[in-house]
Amino acid sequence: MAPKLGISLAFLISITLALQFGAEAASIAIYWGQNGNEGTLEETCATGNYEYVTLAFLPTLGNGQTPMINLAGHCDPYTNRCTGLSSDIKSCQVKGLKVILSIGGGAGSYCLSSKEDARQVTTYLWNNFLGGISSSRPRSGGTPLHWDDLARFLSAYSKQGKKVYLTAAPQCSFPDAWVGGALKTGLFDNVWVQFYNNPPCQYSSGDLSSLENAWYGFIHVDDLTSKVLPAIKGSSKYGGAMLWSKYYDDQDNYSSSIKSHV
Repeated sequence: MAPKLGISLAFLISITLALQFGAEAASIAIYWGQNGNEGTLEETCATGNYEYVTLAFLPTLGNGQTPMINLAGHCDPYTNRCTGLSSDIKSCQVKGLKVILSIGGGAGSYCLSSKEDARQVTTYLWNNFLGGISSSRPRSGGTPLHWDDLARFLSAYSKQGKKVYLTAAPQCSFPDAWVGGALKTGLFDNVWVQFYNNPPCQYSSGDLSSLENAWYGFIHVDDLTSKVLPAIKGSSKYGGAMLWSKYYDDQDNYSSSIKSHV
């Protein structure tokens, strides 16, 4: 049986702390796929540092376009080479990790022109990345309109057996201009909120006031573990941290340094 992925509406990518809706323990999520020097997906999952790995990105979809994945130097979707990720995804899932596909990203051509467009994109995602059948499976700038429809259509596939996980990475201002409507559906399992490049929310060295009213910009490990996490872990919605990206995490071992504190 082909492995099944979750779906992330990650229109603006972030180094984040997570809002979690459910009873799972706090976790670390990582973006993978945009640097050929970050190791394979299987190697990423084998580190033991992460509970979620988000494949970045699916930046082309909707408005009559054929959806196209972009995993930088890891594989070439134009020659159907990304089907080789099948064994890597399975190895991650065997270890208990959730593998999420990130829709959108910081740049790309993604737009849902209508409710029917959202339905067609959902069918494509189901057949190519979730539980359906397609020969092109990796085996597993638009508008804010109709992403709520996409979320509903995707969530409906959970009734066919395995659960479809929905996550999002919005900016800290609420409601987020892009995915605010989708989040209001109440269908999302995790929300990894972006708190960098947002002055009203982000951390300033030695000043927790903005962060305590929101959460997170890039923070040194010592500050995160001794100041930030103690300030926010009491929140009933705290769910852990997401890091951009596996390549940069390899450079400074950030996830290893914070894992015991998350």
